Amino acid sequence: MARLQPVRGTHDILEIKARTFDYIVSHFKAVAERYGHGEISTPIFEFTEVFKRTLGETSDVVTKEMYTFEDRSGEQLTLRPEYTAGIARAFISGGMQQLAPCKFYAYGPMFRYERPQKGRMRQFHQIDAEILGVPEPQADVELLAMAADFLREIGLLDRVTLEINSLGDVESRQAYRDALVVYFQEYKDQLSQDSQERLDRNPLRILDSKNEGDKAIVANAPSIQDYLNEESRLFFSAVCQGLELLDIPYTVNERLVRGLDYYSHTAFEFTTTELGAQGTVLAGGRYDKLIEQMGGPATAGIGWAGGLERLAELVTAEHMPEAHRPVAIIPMGGLAQVKAMKLAHDLRLQGFHIEMGYRGNLGKRLKRANKANAVAAILMGEDEMARRVVTVRNLDSGEQQEVALSDVAQALQPYR
Repeated sequence: MARLQPVRGTHDILEIKARTFDYIVSHFKAVAERYGHGEISTPIFEFTEVFKRTLGETSDVVTKEMYTFEDRSGEQLTLRPEYTAGIARAFISGGMQQLAPCKFYAYGPMFRYERPQKGRMRQFHQIDAEILGVPEPQADVELLAMAADFLREIGLLDRVTLEINSLGDVESRQAYRDALVVYFQEYKDQLSQDSQERLDRNPLRILDSKNEGDKAIVANAPSIQDYLNEESRLFFSAVCQGLELLDIPYTVNERLVRGLDYYSHTAFEFTTTELGAQGTVLAGGRYDKLIEQMGGPATAGIGWAGGLERLAELVTAEHMPEAHRPVAIIPMGGLAQVKAMKLAHDLRLQGFHIEMGYRGNLGKRLKRANKANAVAAILMGEDEMARRVVTVRNLDSGEQQEVALSDVAQALQPYR
């Protein structure tokens, strides 16, 4: 029999965390729509080939982390590990190239089989923003500005650092790749096993290694800035100038890369020192070759994603709106119980948050009202019902007054 607890790496999202998620997502949606993005919701699972084409047959996500299964018809399906691949697939299968440029935003659960730790789950949640069909650097600046605005609105912008780098175009990237291979070959025997395997298939990934021995070798590796051609330098310069124009602080991190071949030009991360090892709260980059690699028309793209779990760890109570404090209705007696159901329904229709007391004596029901942080209580006894009145008690001050049953909504206006 299965154990009655969440699967390792998953969690129930309850009360305060659910409110925090809603707070983050509502601000994200509002900012995205101000920037002209429309919502897109792609399936939670796709044909496995969608992710193999985009993430690469030999990437860690594909080889170690994807939740892949065979359905009853023999199709290989995968729970989505990230948003970009599904959105790119939707762009192609939906014939959206006729509508480009396209701006999307999305949010929802992702799945990766990783070692669970703070800020990293096997089922986690992301917000995501993409622009397809704009090859100019203005799209990079706009998407970064959108990210900064979002982080500002949830009170985090002054607690993160924007790190950016250029991966250059195909020519620049290939020249840099060749230089890395030459450099790392000299230290091959000193590299970790993972980095030795990456040396042949994807040497840029070595720059991301968390192995301390690898980090010491990477410290003296060539910088991609030395291999950018003139076109790539001009593109990156335009992005930097755009950020400066908009007063968005940034730091150039020459070790910030993306390992997949379809990435080009701008790569970026908003990082924090407040979450330990998992310091990236929002990250993205330009992927001008992705849609073409998937079999679609040549289409420029850029996007970013942020983890809700990590963002929620950073959001503080001072930025969260106060939870709605309900009004508790406390009926005592059979007739009062019936009248209370009708009153609760009418008040909810008028926009009041109502908490109903179902059982127990008056003292127990008042305790439950206080536990629910109710702002007021409506006391309904048999005597009050006979006189068609109720008692409205302010639970903060203790003051109370009798109110005609027909005037309750008006009396509750201060507690709306």
